[in-house]
Amino acid sequence: MGGVLAYTLVPIDGTIAPSIALEANQQTTAEEQHAKTDQVTDGDTAPSTQTTEQVSTQPNSKTVSVGKGDTLMKVLVRAGADPQESHAAITALSSVFDPRRLKIGQDITLNFSKTDLAEKTKTNDILQLVSVSLNQDVDKQVAAIRSPDRGFKAKETIIELEKKMARVGGTIENSLFLSAAQSGLPNQITLQLIRIFSYDVDFQREIQAGDQFEVYFERFVDENGRALKEGRIQWASMTLSGQKISLYRFKTKDDGFTDYYDQKGRSVRKTLMRTPIDGARLTSRFGKRKHPILGYTKMHKGADFGAPRGTPIMAAGNGTVEMAGRNGAYGNYIRIRHTSEYKTAYAHMKGFAKKVRKGSRVKQGQIIGYVGTTGRSTGPHLHYEVHKNGRLINPLSVKLPAGRKLKGKMLTTFKSFAGQMDKAVAALPANTKVAKLAD
Repeated sequence: MGGVLAYTLVPIDGTIAPSIALEANQQTTAEEQHAKTDQVTDGDTAPSTQTTEQVSTQPNSKTVSVGKGDTLMKVLVRAGADPQESHAAITALSSVFDPRRLKIGQDITLNFSKTDLAEKTKTNDILQLVSVSLNQDVDKQVAAIRSPDRGFKAKETIIELEKKMARVGGTIENSLFLSAAQSGLPNQITLQLIRIFSYDVDFQREIQAGDQFEVYFERFVDENGRALKEGRIQWASMTLSGQKISLYRFKTKDDGFTDYYDQKGRSVRKTLMRTPIDGARLTSRFGKRKHPILGYTKMHKGADFGAPRGTPIMAAGNGTVEMAGRNGAYGNYIRIRHTSEYKTAYAHMKGFAKKVRKGSRVKQGQIIGYVGTTGRSTGPHLHYEVHKNGRLINPLSVKLPAGRKLKGKMLTTFKSFAGQMDKAVAALPANTKVAKLAD
């Protein structure tokens, strides 16, 4: 297979296990010990239920892994923490971390100290929780640390990573995914490539042997040069049957949104997604039907997608949330205004994603909530509606308008940006192999 590789990193073979310094004793507080890379966030201080015992300066550490079905409370209590102290620590930690985002196999470190009573009775049974910490990402650690006022405060540590650019290209011999892997393109970047081209390219039918691809993307490395995290594709091209399509990642200043544009300044996205949920099955179409609960024929003014409870629901397009709350038979309901013509609505949701509320701005593909069965519903599913000029239309057959076309000064700015990007891509030497991420 013909391929060109370019990257500035050296091969790696180690692992990284950064840790949060535990600063929860009487002599040293979280405020007194903070490294230059730390960002401390004082969350809501959760008062401790232990008010008479003193903390020793010799903590005992324990690391436990999250198992299937675990909650953060279950993990802490199983590790030996008092339930009330666990609740206090979780309350503080929630200001910087969503406990619902725990992953199976994720490690959580707890630190305990003996109380005065434990010292007097010479027993290890009476321990006080000092801190709870975990790695939220390779470059972000969070912790709840006991403070001198007997409560817990949240601490967020950001590890500074250096951004490096990588360039990978190749010729497709069979499938894009296999050819990309053989060229050294990381899987996560390949998925991004497919996603940004999927609005215009049918990857099942249009890809042929001899077609080419090239990608210019970010990677983040630590101070030792070890690659820890993939970034975003900044530029990509595909040559299909001799025709080259180049896409650029560009942020428009008037609305603050970042999108991919072709060389003429046209957004690759359509205004709306037809199905704002992955892996779901269509259970009810738009049109007249016998209502499963009411028992009589009634116009069904949307499309229903059956999916397991908790399945993420995405915003069908960029826009502003007009409503997020209970709405009668719709149950938990969100309505988003996308343009002066189009709105979309999502019903029967289990709940809403964090920070999604009336007035908030959302991006296409952003998770806004989760499948449920609230309101008048017979089982977990998403009821999805498209409104055009105040009238409900069929989400599956509507001719979706194209995305944004840059004009005037914005187009001039974009063309200048695209020219600079072309030079940056061309300047990156193609003489080394892309290193794998550290485990």
